[in-house]
Amino acid sequence: MDVHVIDHPLVAARLTVLRDERTRNAAFRAALHELTLALVYEATRDAPTEPVPIRTPLAEMTGVRLAKPPLLVPVLRAGLGMVSEAHAALPDADVAFVCVGRDEKTHQPVSYLELLPDDLSGLPVMILDPMLATGGSMMYTIGLLLSRGASDITVLCVCAAPEGIAALEKWRLTRGCSPPSSTRG
Repeated sequence: MDVHVIDHPLVAARLTVLRDERTRNAAFRAALHELTLALVYEATRDAPTEPVPIRTPLAEMTGVRLAKPPLLVPVLRAGLGMVSEAHAALPDADVAFVCVGRDEKTHQPVSYLELLPDDLSGLPVMILDPMLATGGSMMYTIGLLLSRGASDITVLCVCAAPEGIAALEKWRLTRGCSPPSSTRG
């Protein structure tokens, strides 16, 4: 699993806004939107493109578009804060939903809602979750996607705790499955 951290002063400034306990809701949402856009741009840096003919005011030319727009999968509820900006950057992307909570007795992730296509084979998937803490919900979500045939999974997190990253790496190795292509954050 490749972990990619965006090292940019504007990203660091927006993270500061998110982490400050004095930040008001509107400023928090604005910072989350900007960070989501930065994550999406970085996550699609090497995405395959295809040519598309266009006409400019001066001439015809060839532009590009993503060959396969990803399926956006926010982990509800926190991931909802990332959907609008990710979808604005990827307007051809479809959106699916997973709602994962924690069983208070077993402390294991449980799904309350899964609105996913049955077959994800060959489709790039971007999981949106602002915070990777212990990794439990993320491992559960990745497991759901893998069980439906997904193999090109990118996790977009604004903040990722070392424990969550370690849990995902250990889980991947013990399951012997294909890893998510990257965790961006």
